[in-house]
Amino acid sequence: MSMFKKLLASVGIGSAQVDTRLEQDSLIPGEVLSGEVHLTGGDVAQEIDEIYMYVITHYERENNDSKVKEECTLIKHRLTERVVLQPKEHKVLPFAFRLPYETPLTMGRQPVYLRTGLDIKNAIDPGDSDFIEVRPHPLMAKVMDAVSQIGFQLYKVDCEYNRHLGKAYPFVQEFEFRPTGPYRSRVEELEIIFYLNENSVEVLMELDKRARGFLGAFEEAFNLDERYVRFRLHREDLQRSTGDIAHSIEDLIRKQLR
Repeated sequence: MSMFKKLLASVGIGSAQVDTRLEQDSLIPGEVLSGEVHLTGGDVAQEIDEIYMYVITHYERENNDSKVKEECTLIKHRLTERVVLQPKEHKVLPFAFRLPYETPLTMGRQPVYLRTGLDIKNAIDPGDSDFIEVRPHPLMAKVMDAVSQIGFQLYKVDCEYNRHLGKAYPFVQEFEFRPTGPYRSRVEELEIIFYLNENSVEVLMELDKRARGFLGAFEEAFNLDERYVRFRLHREDLQRSTGDIAHSIEDLIRKQLR
């Protein structure tokens, strides 16, 4: 009977189970993700070689004139080495690690989730997945509120493959805004990419100007209508009013439209 149970466990029947329980599932980039991994033994004793945890997201990449989704591991956290789990035994293992500052926000349909797995030799590895809500860092929120205040509305957020602009990972998260106010006649759209770290955020803005006349059409045809602006906000800028930051951003936009 014992050999039969081992055979069943090797194909996932009566095998060990894993259940990850997060202390909180809503964080901002750079915060600590913590919780407990609950292990429950199956019908036979099993040796777990490794407990691994991955934070996963997806990005889109163009391939033969179509877009395909690719998976990206943002961080791998190794919880422990070799655990022997007896039949029906229950073990609880705490964990804590920091989300990368480059973790994309879960706005729109952008997924970020924690995948926990058990590495068991000669058996199907049990696993568990838990979705995480990633909210804007206060500095990022400050910029988005300021951009909204000067008449731009967020309409699209996605992660796109970009080896040139991506730093730690092969993609960037783009926030696309459309003008709803005084810039409707002069700006097609405004795209923003954030580069967040512990003490500041660097903001890359791409301003897509509307074609105006022959020269404007010429610029648009050769992508000369796109203008890039970089600026940085620090933690102390959180004390500034949104209106003050909006005024600074608007000055940058106006300079590019001259």
